Amino acid sequence: MEQISSLKNPRVAAWRSLQDRKGRREQDAFLVEGARMVREALASDFEVRALLVREGFDPSFPLPAGVPAWSLPDHVFASVSDTRTPQGIAAVLSRRVRPLSGSRFVALDTVQDPGNVGTIIRTADAAGLDGVILSPDCADLFSPKVLRSTMGSVFRMTFAFPPDLPSFLRSFRGRGFSVLSSQLDGDPFYDRREVAPRWILVIGNEGNGVSGPVMAEATHRLCLPMRGGAESLNAAIAAGIMMYDLCR
Repeated sequence: MEQISSLKNPRVAAWRSLQDRKGRREQDAFLVEGARMVREALASDFEVRALLVREGFDPSFPLPAGVPAWSLPDHVFASVSDTRTPQGIAAVLSRRVRPLSGSRFVALDTVQDPGNVGTIIRTADAAGLDGVILSPDCADLFSPKVLRSTMGSVFRMTFAFPPDLPSFLRSFRGRGFSVLSSQLDGDPFYDRREVAPRWILVIGNEGNGVSGPVMAEATHRLCLPMRGGAESLNAAIAAGIMMYDLCR
């Protein structure tokens, strides 16, 4: 394991820039932190470019052969970390994800809160969906907060990033998919008419909901019942309820 002790080292500067969307795009890479996330990354089919290990980190942690690894003192490791209390291990990975495949998907239409995006991905994985579709204005899948919120599900799901979500949904509808738009003025979710075996559930923006052009591509427009006084549900909570019921 090579050692780097200077904050001015070019590698350190490159790893630090992965905290920003611009840096991730320029390097076509992202960084995950913590023992659990690194184990998930190493067990996945993602390309692991480097492992960063803080001096004194658990010596029993299995470091695979063939993956470049660097030992960093506390202050250098802290400079590349996005967390207040780093666990002491991180991995740099290629941004290439598994391409969309399967028959049950959730599509995010300008969902901008990183915690919501990550939680929806994690819940989709738990519920048994096959993939996640993200519109261009969603929170960045590779941002530290989104990645932490997925709790490793990012390594198991398939993804698509269509530049034009309405056109993308239209093409799937033409292949026999049901497209379900979640919206406050929709039909009662639990009284929905039959949904095709292959479907896409659309979750809209936290403030504005599903956009008009996306809504126009829906085969179903559905609303969860709210019998109490709340006017709306958190996007990730609503997505979780709907995904689990659709997979039931």
